[in-house]
Amino acid sequence: MAQWTSAIGSTQLARLLTSQQPRPAGPGTRRPPAYRALADGIRLLVLEGRVPVATRLPAERELAQALSVSRTTVAAAYEALRGEGFLESRRGAGSWTAVPAGNPLPARGLEPLPPEALGSMIDLGTAALPAPEPWLTRAVQGALEELPPYAHTHGDYPAGLPALRTMIAERYTAHGIPTMPEQIMVTTGAMGAIDAICHLFAGRGERVAVESPSYANILQLMREAGLRLVPVAMADGLQGWDLDRWRQVLREAAPRLAYVVADFHNPTGALADEEQRRSLVDSARAAGTVLVVDETMTELHLDAGLDMPRRVCAFDPAGSTVVTVGSASKAFWAGMRIGWVRAAPDVIRSLVAARAYADLGTPVLEQLAVNWLLNTGGWEEAVALRRGQARENRDALVTAVRRELPDWEFDVPNGGLTLWVKAGGLSGSRLAELGERVGVRVPSGPRFGVDGAFEGYVRLPFTVGGAVADEAAARLAAAARLVRDGQGAGGDVPRTLIA
Repeated sequence: MAQWTSAIGSTQLARLLTSQQPRPAGPGTRRPPAYRALADGIRLLVLEGRVPVATRLPAERELAQALSVSRTTVAAAYEALRGEGFLESRRGAGSWTAVPAGNPLPARGLEPLPPEALGSMIDLGTAALPAPEPWLTRAVQGALEELPPYAHTHGDYPAGLPALRTMIAERYTAHGIPTMPEQIMVTTGAMGAIDAICHLFAGRGERVAVESPSYANILQLMREAGLRLVPVAMADGLQGWDLDRWRQVLREAAPRLAYVVADFHNPTGALADEEQRRSLVDSARAAGTVLVVDETMTELHLDAGLDMPRRVCAFDPAGSTVVTVGSASKAFWAGMRIGWVRAAPDVIRSLVAARAYADLGTPVLEQLAVNWLLNTGGWEEAVALRRGQARENRDALVTAVRRELPDWEFDVPNGGLTLWVKAGGLSGSRLAELGERVGVRVPSGPRFGVDGAFEGYVRLPFTVGGAVADEAAARLAAAARLVRDGQGAGGDVPRTLIA
C-alpha cells in the first residue's frame, strides 16, 4: 500500500520551486550542481510545511518538463533526497515526501513553540505576548464568582452568553455603529469565527480574495477548506490597500468572500484610511462579495496622537456586506480563546444554526471572564498595559535589527504586533531553516503569501524586548551569515553560534 496521503502536480511544484530565491554565492564560491539545487528546494518546501509530509511528488519526466531540466537532474535530486531521509519511494507507488527519523514534523501554520523548547530557542514565530497580569487572574476570579447561576443550566449557549453579546453590542454602539445583541455571536477565538463564516458562505472550489501578504494561519484554514485564494497585492509600505487592484479583482473574479485586516495588518502593520475603507465596502457591495474584516489588532494602536479611522463596519452598519470578526486573543491574551462575529441578524442566525454540527458553543467560564473585564473597566486597563509592552518591544526590536542587520528593510508601524522585513536579498525560507539551528525561530515570507510569494521576507513580531531582542537580532545576523556562506544543505552549523 502507498504511504502517501496527498499529491502535488508538476506545475504547482515547479511554481513553488521557481519562487525561491537562489542562495547568494560568496566570493570564490561555485554554484551547486542543478540536481543539488533542486533537492535543496524540495527539502526547504518540506521543512516549511508548504509541501506536506506524505505528499506524492510528480514523476521524474513530468517534473523535468515543468522545470525545463533533464530527467537525469530530477532523478539525481530524488536520489539525494532519499539518501537524506526526505523522500521515500516504492516501485509502482511513486515517491512521497518524508522527514528523517528524529526530526519534528514541519508546521503548516504558525504554531507556538513547545514550552520545553523555550529555554534554548527565542521564539519569533508567534505574534502573542504573555498575559497582562494581574488582569487575567482578576478576570478569572470574577468569572468564578459569577459562575454559580450558569452551573444550574445545561451550559450550551451556541450564540454566546446573552450578557457578553449585549456588552459587545454596546461597545460597537459606543463607537457610533448601532448594534443589537442579535447581531453578535461569540466564538472560540477569531479562527473559529472565520472558519464558521467560510463554511457558511463559500463551498469548496469557490473564490476568496485575500490581501497579499496576509495572515498565514487564515490562508491555511482557507486552503484546508478547499477555497480558491485570489491574492490582491497590498500598496507599498504602510499605505494600506491598493484600491484599483481590489476593484479589478472584485469585478473580474467575483469572489464569494474577501478577507481583509484593516487595522495594523498582519504581517505588514499597515493601517487603511477611512476613504480606503469606504471605497472597499462600496466595491464589495457592488460585486456581491461578502467582506470579512478581521479586527483582532484594532485596539493595539501604540503611538500617542494616532487618529484611528472609523471601523469598516461603520460604512455598512446593517451588516449586509461587512461581516466583522473580533477577538480577545491579541489585545488581551492568546490563551483567552474568545472571539466574536458582528453581522446582520439573519447571518448570525445561520451561523448559530450551523454551529450545532461544529463545536456547539464557547466555554462559559472564559466568556464570563471577558464579560467581567468589559464590565469593570479591567479591559481598558489590561489593553493599556498590553500597548505599553508592545511599544517597548517594538522599539527595542527595531533598534536591534537596524544595528545587527543594517541592509534589512522595513517600515515601522504605528500599531499591531509585527514587522514585515525585506531580508537584504536573502531567502526567507533559508533564514527560517538556519535560524532554528542557531537558536531563533522566525517565519519566512512565503507562509504569508499564495503560491510561494514573498521569498525575500520574514515576519518579526514584537514579542521580545530588552536584552532578548538584542540576542534575537544577533542570532538572526548569524543565520544571515550562514545563508550568505552557502550553508543549509545539510552542512554543520558552528556550535559557538548556538546559545
